[in-house]
Amino acid sequence: MLPVVADLLVAVPPAAAVYGATRKWPHRDPAAPRLLPEVIAENVARRPRLARLLRSRVDPAKETGLLLTAALVGATFCVTGVGLLVRMIHSNSGLASYDLAFARWGAHNASQISTSGLKLISLFGGYQALAVLSVVVAAVEFRRGMGRSVVPFLVLTVAGQFLVVNAVKAVVNRPRPNIARLTGFSGASFPSGHAAAAACSFAVFSLLLGRRRSPASKAVLAAVAAAITTAVAGSRVLLGVHWFTDVVAGIAIGWAWFTLISLAFGGRILRFGAPVAQAEAVQQSLDSPSGPPRPTPSAGR
Repeated sequence: MLPVVADLLVAVPPAAAVYGATRKWPHRDPAAPRLLPEVIAENVARRPRLARLLRSRVDPAKETGLLLTAALVGATFCVTGVGLLVRMIHSNSGLASYDLAFARWGAHNASQISTSGLKLISLFGGYQALAVLSVVVAAVEFRRGMGRSVVPFLVLTVAGQFLVVNAVKAVVNRPRPNIARLTGFSGASFPSGHAAAAACSFAVFSLLLGRRRSPASKAVLAAVAAAITTAVAGSRVLLGVHWFTDVVAGIAIGWAWFTLISLAFGGRILRFGAPVAQAEAVQQSLDSPSGPPRPTPSAGR
């Protein structure tokens, strides 16, 4: 039972860190001016050219493209990090120096109960469970009236990361640990497919289910996603089917893929630049005989 307890305890610090960071992060449109909609409307009413200026600086397509470029830079750092991990593996240095120790600890403390518990945790990174959860999340989003683009978004993120991971596996072709393999596996060891799938998929689920919810709810969802990802990654190491560096690389690849695809879909799903719609409405009203409308608290949200 000790490996299961250790696995769950290791998941607590990342979850707490993500919760704290998410709670402090500004829960506003990332492409929006840091002003209330009422302030935007008031300023546009006084200066008619402001709407055009805001549109040129906060266009959804342009912002999405800019953020996608930033995501590509982040993905480049991720690829560089994965390359460094491969180098550590070949030289048995850095994080790779812990690979054998973690594998031996898991094998030495394994029991029938702990193995069953770790296998259960590991299922959350398998394609069967993630396929079912993806359908559930899509159904929930459709029921909330927010189903537009959700299906292609889920397919591209959840299914796409499997293709990326398998491509990297074929290139690196690292052997699995040969100490005590306590569950089934297929393919090469680096990176961990379960860790990558959990990192990418639960980040996607957290993003979708957190839309239009309170900051506290978003923080809880993000923390749960981080906890499940860490627990799944740890279970693969303790089950003896992955090295520690395999799961680190898997998490990095999963989060990088999630970042790229979520930002590529950002113009539709995250609604970058939506608050500027109010400024445009005011600009149009200035050109009409009826005059500008009164700002409403819900506009642009």
